[in-house]
Amino acid sequence: MFEPQASAETIVAVIIPALNESGKIGRVLDKLPRDVRFEAIVVDDGSSDGTGDEARAHGAALVVRHERRAGVGAAIRDGFTAGKARGRPWLALLSGDDQHEPSELVGALEQALSEQADYVQGSRWRPGGRVVGRTGGRGVGTRVYSVAFSALAGRRVTDATNGFRVFRASLLDDRRIRLEQPWLDSYDLEPYLLFKTIRCGYRVVEHPVTVRYHADEAFTKMRGLRDWWRLFRPALLLRTGIKR
Repeated sequence: MFEPQASAETIVAVIIPALNESGKIGRVLDKLPRDVRFEAIVVDDGSSDGTGDEARAHGAALVVRHERRAGVGAAIRDGFTAGKARGRPWLALLSGDDQHEPSELVGALEQALSEQADYVQGSRWRPGGRVVGRTGGRGVGTRVYSVAFSALAGRRVTDATNGFRVFRASLLDDRRIRLEQPWLDSYDLEPYLLFKTIRCGYRVVEHPVTVRYHADEAFTKMRGLRDWWRLFRPALLLRTGIKR
């Protein structure tokens, strides 16, 4: 159960889904900007390695625990619910495996505020963005995916797979955006939200960000074509009207 908590200063709930990220989740939280506008909500999706305890020890404002693995989409959705319950007008999303630079949240929020944007999508491919470490072939895959996503969405998005994003919490009150659907429990939820935000006419902008791959650590929990299909299918199913 989520308990609302008011704060006049904190305006962004940073949602960090995590599954067995002990050793990484602490690094992520330690890098969060020392800015009272941001707080971290970690969703521990059934970890067996003490991820939740590490998150608490490193200053997470809230840890939401799934006793059993529910899927990354379900974890993100529960994090969004918790952020809204705490009255935060902005929600952000970061990877729990230390791929993103949390300090870049400040620039993304400032861009959203200055440009009156509803949604900021991180992009490693925009000028000023960068990739650190070996991609393992994912660089080409993310570019190809982004071209296909852009064609289906009707708007150019240079890095549609990037999990870094900041957006107005009020977007989730739009009845056309239905995150509660069970088919969004896995990797489908993030591209679904981006696609629907674009197609519903909200102002979407991109912000250059860093993506860091750790050569000596596993850097993704995606497994093969099945999970790539889960990334790709929301745009296709929504564009064809099969899903809503």
